[in-house]
Amino acid sequence: MDLILWRHCDAAPGVPDELRPLTPLGLAQAARIAQWLDARLPADCTIVASPALRAQQTAHSLRRAFATDERLATGTTADDVLAAVDWPDARTAVLVVGHQPTLGQVASLLLDGEPLDRALRTGEVLWLRGGAAATVSLVLSNAP
Repeated sequence: MDLILWRHCDAAPGVPDELRPLTPLGLAQAARIAQWLDARLPADCTIVASPALRAQQTAHSLRRAFATDERLATGTTADDVLAAVDWPDARTAVLVVGHQPTLGQVASLLLDGEPLDRALRTGEVLWLRGGAAATVSLVLSNAP
């Protein structure tokens, strides 16, 4: 299974955290990355996003149907994310639009065996291919 982790793009500061929108830079990042992803994602790719506004706006930039899952909200764990996407047993590629530090912890858990704080910048994509025992990564960074 392919697991694609996409950290939401540049967002405005503010409170409450879950209502922070993308900035004009973030909207431009999202459009650029969405174009790159759309050319490469399988047609049957499952897309899931955090309920936070900035993640929803990032996911909307793909112009594909996606689901919202509370297990991808800020403050969740790597195990929550992996359960949400049925790793490694899902039958299709899955794109997750979420947050730090959780997405970095997911990547670290799958690549290093423990959920350490691997850095992912805003707008960064980490594409993991394979199963839990054989993982290869490809990183695309479009963050400024």
